[in-house]
Amino acid sequence: MTITKKQDGDKLTIALEGRLDTTTAPQLEAELRTAVEGVTELEFDLKDLAYISSAGLRVLLSAQKVMNKQGSMVIHNANEDIMDIFDVTGFVDILTIE
Repeated sequence: MTITKKQDGDKLTIALEGRLDTTTAPQLEAELRTAVEGVTELEFDLKDLAYISSAGLRVLLSAQKVMNKQGSMVIHNANEDIMDIFDVTGFVDILTIE
């Protein structure tokens, strides 16, 4: 998985490419741990994300909990397969998806 970060003031956009699964979720979790300090707007661009597992969902949920305290988090460009996973797991009700 490739993680691309773009910071603009207190807004951080993270683009994910590949598969967010048990193998790659710890990598994203480690990135987020330091990257969200001082961030009030967190955006995930999932345009090039091919797959997300329960481990990946856990990382997004954890990020959402952090951002609930310090700002907002939005998911952009989730493809049909990813949206199906968000739907089935109920994450459409937890995350802000545009």
